[in-house]
Amino acid sequence: MRGRIGDSPFGRAGRGEPDSESISDGVPDELSAAGSAELAELAREAGLRRVGLLAWRDIEDPEAGGSELHAHEVATRWAAAGIDVVVRTSSVAGRAVLVERGGYRVVRRSGRYAVFVRGPMDLAASRLGPLDGLVEIWNGMPWLSPLWSRLARVVFLHHVHAEMWSMVLPSPLAKAGSLLESRLAPPFYRGSQIVTLSESSRREIVALPGVRADRVSVVPPGISPCYSPGGQRSDRPLVVAIGRLVPVKNFPRLIRVLARVHDKVPDLEAVIVGEGMERSSLQALLRENGAEGYVLLPGRVSPDELVALYRRAWVVASTSVREGWGMTVSEAAACGTPAIATRIPGHIDVIDHGVTGMLADRDDELEHQLETLLGDPLLRRRLGRAAASRVAALTWEATAQGTMAALVADARRRRAGLVARSSPFGN
Repeated sequence: MRGRIGDSPFGRAGRGEPDSESISDGVPDELSAAGSAELAELAREAGLRRVGLLAWRDIEDPEAGGSELHAHEVATRWAAAGIDVVVRTSSVAGRAVLVERGGYRVVRRSGRYAVFVRGPMDLAASRLGPLDGLVEIWNGMPWLSPLWSRLARVVFLHHVHAEMWSMVLPSPLAKAGSLLESRLAPPFYRGSQIVTLSESSRREIVALPGVRADRVSVVPPGISPCYSPGGQRSDRPLVVAIGRLVPVKNFPRLIRVLARVHDKVPDLEAVIVGEGMERSSLQALLRENGAEGYVLLPGRVSPDELVALYRRAWVVASTSVREGWGMTVSEAAACGTPAIATRIPGHIDVIDHGVTGMLADRDDELEHQLETLLGDPLLRRRLGRAAASRVAALTWEATAQGTMAALVADARRRRAGLVARSSPFGN
């Protein structure tokens, strides 16, 4: 274990190492027999016995994030309902090509970019066996499944990546990726059933050219029952942030804000949990701001450490530029911990400003809100209780059911002959 303090299981964004202890191999405790039976009946009526998922990365990938956690949780529950689920994804260094976990199978083959060619070829040629349904997980780069698959199909599109392209790729490639996502690919998905995580993300997706509003549905992500109130708050003001150390999370902005807040709250402590390409530059920024003594970068942590950290925190902070939802915000909320976050799609669905947490546009707003919340225990308790109440209904069981309902809807349309078969632009 590289880290000391946490982010969540399944190896995503600072969470515990992706090993056999942190990835569930069986049916989740919260998956009720009734819920599993309802899922099974839904799939059976639509003839969905075997379903394939196309994903860029596996949950065991060192760079796995919320998209991979989402796929794992859904696949686990579909498998528990008796559906034969196979996930085709890219290879993971030092890991087996074939693996079974949570009742579903994973085929990890091809490089990070080659998988976008070889993955569809495997599914189109039935190399993974006959399938009744397909899930395309569009995580930046589309798989263009409307061009090569006539199966009942659903697309998981958590959010539009927009400026994220320029954050991680050189200019020519960033422009090409942005053009593909924003202009070239969307018209091919005109007849596709798309599932996203939040209403604000849905509005951005519907604005893409050719996308039909009536084919885009919202199914929020669940929260594991391990995230719950308990334990003791830190004796000192503790701010926690969680995520991969990558540009989109914008941790430099948070560090600069924390440095200014520390001038007024000298006993402040902060923990930024995660691993990623920006670790060395963030360490340099901490030195530059004299913040090494009160801002920690512990790396990855265990699931139990993460729960304890959420419970000890006075507030959770997120300065992300893009989020489909803000899963760490809702996990913290389930522990009764309020959040201060950037006012972006995703965050605005998780946080009710002034009721369950606070949203900000500018750095001075983030600074003022942190000072206010750290200095007002009654306000923290009120927001924390409201936050826990707001996310109480979010379960992975409901997420699995909602995503299956979208796949079933597409299967029924195809059975009724409502999906054009001659052109991906049809219907």
